Amino acid sequence: MDDSKRSNAANMASASYRLAALDQDFLLGDSTRGVRFLLEYAKAEESLRTWGVRSTIVVFGSARIREDGPGRHAFWYQEARSFGAIASQRGGALTVTSGTRDNVIATGGGPGIMEAANRGASDVGAPSIGFNITLPHEQEPNAFSTPDLTFRFHYFAMRKMHLAMRANALVVFPGGFGTLDELFEILTLRQTGKAPPLPIVLFDKAYWQSVIKFDALLEHGMVSEKDRELVNFADTAEDVWTALIENGLVVQTLERGSEQDF
Repeated sequence: MDDSKRSNAANMASASYRLAALDQDFLLGDSTRGVRFLLEYAKAEESLRTWGVRSTIVVFGSARIREDGPGRHAFWYQEARSFGAIASQRGGALTVTSGTRDNVIATGGGPGIMEAANRGASDVGAPSIGFNITLPHEQEPNAFSTPDLTFRFHYFAMRKMHLAMRANALVVFPGGFGTLDELFEILTLRQTGKAPPLPIVLFDKAYWQSVIKFDALLEHGMVSEKDRELVNFADTAEDVWTALIENGLVVQTLERGSEQDF
């Protein structure tokens, strides 16, 4: 066979010949994990900047709570929805000042309390954020976060970073393991000074005091009095807003930039 007529079809079809940016097998391989981590930061960051989101109010809570759920579930859902509306109306999410919005509701993007808080923002025509995570039992985004601000992450760490880095306040409704994880993440950032001062309010004092013995941590010397004072309680949506303001939430006139060193 004349070598000059040899086909290069095998070369063209080779995985090594694919453009790196278009090679899914390569992009999903072990060696590019760092690149994927960076991409998860950059994609969400670009959209948040486009929408002018300078700061957020993060709302955590159980995905299992339903609007028509048993016991106090319906009450928790309704109050989370009410809070989403109150914070969006009074906090600056509806106001674009010099191209920026402040105190935009941000949640984990799923059902339950997350849906309720996003829904409250939607009720008053405000944008809100949903930071979803890919799970073995696939989480779908709720229908109330702003489509352009509805994200999906593979890495919990990057999702947590985006939840924390613009947070002006944290409001935690009743929840389980995931809610506790996110709560203590922010508490630890505050305790260690890795996050700037921000108010932390837990909704339904009776629930939280039955689940976490904060005073016992203090009694046993595991936290300081200053650490204990990081946690505040409220029992209505209005009380949550009042507690946030009383504990330092800044409305519309934020001085700090959008990035913190987490």
